[in-house]
Amino acid sequence: MSTIIAIADAVAAHLNAGTFSQPISAERVYQPAFTLEELKDLRVSVVPRSTAITTASRDSSTFECAVDVGVQKKIGDESEINGLLDLVEEIADHLRLKRLPGAPEAAWVAITHEPVASTDALVEHRAFTSVLTVTYRVRR
Repeated sequence: MSTIIAIADAVAAHLNAGTFSQPISAERVYQPAFTLEELKDLRVSVVPRSTAITTASRDSSTFECAVDVGVQKKIGDESEINGLLDLVEEIADHLRLKRLPGAPEAAWVAITHEPVASTDALVEHRAFTSVLTVTYRVRR
């Protein structure tokens, strides 16, 4: 199995094992595109984003793997956004500074949060969309 897929699967499993203010069911997907009907329920998608490979030594490399964690939900009004942003921050706190039980060789490196809340999705579809990009490093 590829390094980034192993990490993405481990991120999804780690999130599913966590306890959050709202129940989640994280799923690894390649295309996090859902209909508005499907977004009536909260969706947490784990998407392999990128891998950068650099030399670590004469016989090993460092793989920096970035995985997106998307949180999406159709909202009734903007008052729901604060609770969803709290959930996204809880997810970030659950992942940061930790090794993944399903991929212990992967060291956490960084998290970026962009977009915090997609204005396009809110305006066009009344759907909350927020993305965390989590980076892990593996030497092999």
